[in-house]
Amino acid sequence: MQHPHSEQEPWQWPEETWRQKVNHVRAGKSLKPRHWPNNAPFAVALSFDSDHETNELREGGKSFGRMSWGQYGTRVGIPRIEAILSKAGVPASFYVPAVCALLYPEEQVRLNAQGHEIALHGWIHELNSVLSYEDERALMLKSADTLEKVTGSRPVGMRTPSWDFSPHTLRIAQEMGLLYDSSLMADENCYELLLDGEKTGVVELPVEWIRDDAVYFMMNRFQALRPYTPPEGVFDIFRRELEYAYREGGLFQLTMHPHIISARSRVWILEEIIRLGQSWGAWFATHADIVRWVKAHSE
Repeated sequence: MQHPHSEQEPWQWPEETWRQKVNHVRAGKSLKPRHWPNNAPFAVALSFDSDHETNELREGGKSFGRMSWGQYGTRVGIPRIEAILSKAGVPASFYVPAVCALLYPEEQVRLNAQGHEIALHGWIHELNSVLSYEDERALMLKSADTLEKVTGSRPVGMRTPSWDFSPHTLRIAQEMGLLYDSSLMADENCYELLLDGEKTGVVELPVEWIRDDAVYFMMNRFQALRPYTPPEGVFDIFRRELEYAYREGGLFQLTMHPHIISARSRVWILEEIIRLGQSWGAWFATHADIVRWVKAHSE
């Protein structure tokens, strides 16, 4: 989306330019439903970004230490998460880079068979905003084909790697006929997505950095990136978000990573969020099922 004024500094832009940028990808109508299934007071959408080794592969695969951290996600994290979800009887959505699906096909097949959603999360956790339209589209299509081949089910939703959204991403999602995206942050409830002011038919199930375990617990030995919040502090943030969603009759969405949340000193956060949500009567559902519900039951 090149514009004749793109070489100017933002403070030099005419009104047309900054309005065009703001309105290119925009939140449309709120899709907060009139009620939730079985008159549940609110809804909970648990998600896990199964990045595994692709966080490091994207950077060139030079750190075997970081790749081993990714392997922990599939070796320890996924089975631990599976057991918790199974015991509680709640479904979740797993966003899987296609390379991870090829590395661990049995993991995706198993999760899919248990009623969890397997959804798009890029090819190799690439930064799609640096790609051309043609390259981004080709990778998204190849990723969808790969997940379908592995699981037998074609994904209906996506979450861009690192929540990185290019000027082309929504157009490609629309062309692919995807039901929803879960990468943007304009609301706490679902909303319809507009592209240059026009309805796309794609629903946004929004995320938020404060409801993401990685921002509190990530570690990189070669950068100034260190865990800075104790598990009790993270749980308090998540719990307050959950409680407010309950009070408003809205949606609580949570993003976690198998190689991060499943550590022995942290996994209790997931258990407690599920216990609290169930004690308050929440409807737990995959992101896809929540989007289907809000499309059918919004004002």
